[in-house]
Amino acid sequence: MSEMRWQKSSYTNPNGNCVELSDPRGQIRDSKDPNGPTLNVHIPEFLNAVKNGRYDPK
Repeated sequence: MSEMRWQKSSYTNPNGNCVELSDPRGQIRDSKDPNGPTLNVHIPEFLNAVKNGRYDPK
């Protein structure tokens, strides 16, 4: 089994904190905690929710 690779979001904050996406696709993680938990996601649904503001701070 090959090792998973991670790619930072193109919207990374200037301080470098961001969400990273796995390759192969299907998991996301917090870049501040690369050894921490990951979240399994259905990428198209997740991206649609983000674009529609579902995860915006209130």
